[in-house]
Formats: sequence, structure tokens, C-alpha cells
Amino acid sequence: MPSTASSAEPQQILQEVFGYTAFRGPQAPIVDHVTAGGDALVLMPTGGGKSLCYQIPAIARQRAGRGVTVVVSPLIALMHDQVGALHEAGVDAAFLNSTLDWEQTQDVERRMLRGEITLLYAAPERVTTPRFLSQLDSLQERGKLSLFAIDEAHCVSQWGHDFRPEYRALTVLHERYAGVPRIALTATADALTRADIVERLQLEEARQFVSSFDRPNIRYTIVEKKDATTQLLRFIEREHEGDAGVVYCQSRRRVEEVAQTLRDAGANALPYHAGLDAAVRQKHQDQFLREEGIVMVATIAFGMGIDKPDVRFVAHLDMPKNIEGYYQETGRAGRDGAPADAWMAYGLQDVVNQRRMIDESPAGEEFKQVMRGKLDALLSLAEASDCRRVRLLGYFGEKSSPCGNCDNCVNPPQVWDGTDAARKLLSTIYRVQQQSGISFGAGHIMDILRGKTTEKVTQFGHGSLSTFGIGSEFSEAQLRGVLRQLIATGALTVDAQAYNTLQLTEGSRAVLKGETQVLLRESVSSPAERKPRREKTARGAPSPAAATLDATGQARFAALKAWRAEVAREHNLPAYVIFHDATLAAIAERAPATLEDLQGISGIGSKKLEAYGSDVLRVCAAF
Repeated sequence: MPSTASSAEPQQILQEVFGYTAFRGPQAPIVDHVTAGGDALVLMPTGGGKSLCYQIPAIARQRAGRGVTVVVSPLIALMHDQVGALHEAGVDAAFLNSTLDWEQTQDVERRMLRGEITLLYAAPERVTTPRFLSQLDSLQERGKLSLFAIDEAHCVSQWGHDFRPEYRALTVLHERYAGVPRIALTATADALTRADIVERLQLEEARQFVSSFDRPNIRYTIVEKKDATTQLLRFIEREHEGDAGVVYCQSRRRVEEVAQTLRDAGANALPYHAGLDAAVRQKHQDQFLREEGIVMVATIAFGMGIDKPDVRFVAHLDMPKNIEGYYQETGRAGRDGAPADAWMAYGLQDVVNQRRMIDESPAGEEFKQVMRGKLDALLSLAEASDCRRVRLLGYFGEKSSPCGNCDNCVNPPQVWDGTDAARKLLSTIYRVQQQSGISFGAGHIMDILRGKTTEKVTQFGHGSLSTFGIGSEFSEAQLRGVLRQLIATGALTVDAQAYNTLQLTEGSRAVLKGETQVLLRESVSSPAERKPRREKTARGAPSPAAATLDATGQARFAALKAWRAEVAREHNLPAYVIFHDATLAAIAERAPATLEDLQGISGIGSKKLEAYGSDVLRVCAAF
């Protein structure tokens, strides 16, 4: 059982080191519990302040003589930025990864063994090596192993959206160092994934802290895919010209094509995928983090650990595998709490592709069934006619009321009963296979049902079928919506080995008999209510943090941003690691004349006040 600990020390660290006067949400009880030596599983949305939940206990326990905290982190870029931010705040932190040479690695290891490092970041595959474990043994023997923090803990679960087998080996931490507290953290985990994390990391006795999954500043919009790239361009031009954003595509080739199209349209867009040289990927990621207004077009290889606070939109040109992935990826928008958009275009081919990947997977049937259920849930979110946020939060077991902000709340779609259309589609597929002995794709089946006399219809004599033309009242968009539902629910399957042709399944029978109702949203051609265009400045899109400042305050804010950019370049860090926009806006509003005037501004701890106070005053004095 953890010992009792006073919250005075964590509160003091919060203010003195990080410059914040109060904890947010459940941070305080988490910090107190872990500081006192308790195990914890923390689910907190992106931007909720997960890092402080282990960084403050690490500092508090180090001050109490308990030694080093080991942070298990899956990404090199995240380690670099986290350690850089801690150095800026005056905290002894280091990382061990492949960017260090042998001499640098040995230096970090020696400092760790002497107990000089407060937080040490390392990847799971390094933490579980015999060499590293022997070093942890040495620390443990001397009572200098303080805490284990396992970040991105969903990676341990096969049910999660980013499973990494190397995380499974982390069970050794509990087995070998049972007396050392552990905190596992993630932004995304449904009940099944959460249970798997608990079992795999042996956290059965850990206290669970589950925050609200709601990100009220994010506006969710999901549109039917017609010409996805053109739809994306229109969305960016109307809503986010000059803003930083992320566009997710399923394939590497699509990433390259979309990035080029955006550049041709005047956007500052960069590609990112696993097929690029590692140096190019790193360069593009650094540009995205350190420069303003860049749109990163990427596969899901990009994103984990991206702490950039001013991403104003995340767009999906292809449907993700599940809601966890969608939530994790959209959560990279609006980390600063200012308004942001999550926009997705989806279509029949997305459903076909995702279903095919599940069916062709070498995994066992139990796993496939779970993955199909997760895909069904995402499709239900996409096809929903009610509040997106209610659906999204409901998936994670959280009740809520309509948000009034998503596309469905702003512009409610009509709903229609697609049961008759579904039965006619399935009947057509059955009769085509019966007559021809072969299967066909979605386009040909829809042509038959709608009575279109195409070359293929004539060639195979399908104009004579009893179902020819009996669905002429349905539009192609309506029928594609019905097909999406039938494929996602398993009432139809797609044979990838036979040119993506449609095949009936056991599930077709209930629909054909009218035992299953198929309800769908009407295709909404008119866009959701447009947000007013924001005024642009010479520096591009203005920061929402500075929106309430007067003209002099805006000028002061711009000067502070220019100064911050210079400092960030000198330190080779993203600008937000020096000071967040909200901190600069608060400085610009206060117009400080003395160091005392800077005290109490959120985000200015004692080390930053000492390091940058005089420069900030010099910049402000010009106004």
C-alpha cells in the first residue's frame, strides 16, 4: 500500500517548476496517489496534461531521495521534445536512444547510476534488455529506483489501434521490481483495451483514473466521399487557410499525390510515410513542429507523441480501422483548447478495404470478430444522423448530451429506410450469380438495379433479370450507402481475389427475409453552416490565444512570438516548448515592466523566469 503523502510538495512543484497555479481535472489526485507510491492507470484525452501526472511525482520523489524515474516512451521525437521541455523548466532529464553515440550513452548511464537524473526516457525494447535491467537492479539495490511511467500504454493491447509487441515484455517491471510504483498512461482505450492493459501490465491492484473523453473544442464533421481531394481543398480554403493541420491517407502513394495537390494550391504541405528516408521523415516532422502553418499529409506512421498545441484541423481522406484510431488521430487537433476541426470523407471503397484487410488477416477468428465489431462502430458513427459527439463518447462508455457543434447538430440530415433497397440489392446479386455463375462488383449491380443498359449489362444479358430496373427510384449515392452498411455488418462480403466482387453471406438471409431493418442518413449535399472567416495578418493565421488583445497587445504578442522563434531555433526545440501562445498572450496583455510583473503568469516557472525574464521585458519595453 502507498504511504501517505502531502499534496503541498506537488503543488509547490507545479507552480515553481512549471509555472501553473492549479492542477487541471483529475491531475491532483493522480499526482498525490503516485507521489505516495501507488500504482495507477490513467486515461486522459490528448492535451489533458498526462505528462505532468508522472513528471511531478518523479520530481517530488527525487527530492525525497527516492532516485530515478524511468519513462517508457515509444518514439525518439517525443523523447527529445519531452527532455528538451524539462531542461527548459530546470529539471534533470535525459534519454537513451539510437541518436546517441556510445560515449554519450555511457555518460547518460553513469549519471543515471549516480542518481543524478530525475527522469530517464527509453524505448520499451531498450528497457527490457539484460544490460538495462542490470542497471535497474543496481539502482534498486541502493534504493534509487523511484518510479516507472509507461506512456502510450494502449500499445500493449492487441485490441488497441497501435499494438506493439515489445510492450508485452514490460511485465518484467512488475515481476522484477514489485516494490517500485508504476503509472501507465494513454489517451485512448475502450473497455476491452483497458482490461487488456491491466492484464498485460499486471496492474490489477492499480487505481484507475478515467477522465472524460470529451474534447469540446473539436468540431466533428464527416462527409460522404465524392471527390475527396477537391472536398479537402474546399474545406481548407474555406476554414483553415494558413493553419497547421494533419491530413491522413491510407497509402503512401496517396500521401504523395495529396501533398503535391495541396502545394499546387498554395498550401505549405509536406508528405510523411514509412517509405521515405528516415532523415527526410525527421526533417519534415521537425519542420511541422517548429514552423507555423504547415500541413502534414501522412499515413498513420505519423502522429504518436506529437505535442504541437496549435494544430487547427485533422482531416481523414480514408476511413480509419476503428474509433480508437479515429479518436487518437483527431485528438492531435486543438491541444491548446482553442477551436479545431476533425473532418473526414468516407465512402464505400473505404468499407470494402477495411473489411477485406480484416478478413484476409492471418489472425484468429476471435480477433477478426472484435475488429469487425470495431469497424461497425466506426461506420455507425459515420452514418449517424444524431450528434457525433454523443456517439463518440458513448463508444467509450460516457454519457453526454448533443453538442450543438458537430455537423449533424448544425445541419441535421434526413433519415430514410433502406431496407427495401437492401433486399433488392441482395436479390440482384443472387440472381446475377445464379444466371451467370460468376460474381460482379458494386457498380454493375447498381446499374442492373437502376435499369441502366450498359455495355456490360448487354454483354451478359442481365437486362432480362427480374430485378432489372426495379430500383430506379434509388440514387447511386443511396445505394452506395446501403452497400456500405451491408458490407460493414457482414450481410455482404467482398472477394478481393476476384476483383472486389460482391458475395452473399449467411447474414444476407435475415435482410432478404425483412428481419433486419436498414436505416440510413440521406446524403447531405449542402455543407454545414460556415464559420466566419478569420482576419489574416501579415504573419498568417492569427493565434486564437491572442484574439482578445487590442492593437498594441497584438503587436506586442507578434514581437514576443518573433523573439520566441529565435530562442527556439538556438535551442533546436519547437517554439511551444519555450512558451505556449497562451503564455505569450498573457504577457502581452499584462505589459510587464519588472520581473515581479511576470510572476504568476501561467507557464512561467522559476527557471524560465530566470532564463528569459529580462529578454521578455526588453521585448515588451518597445511598446
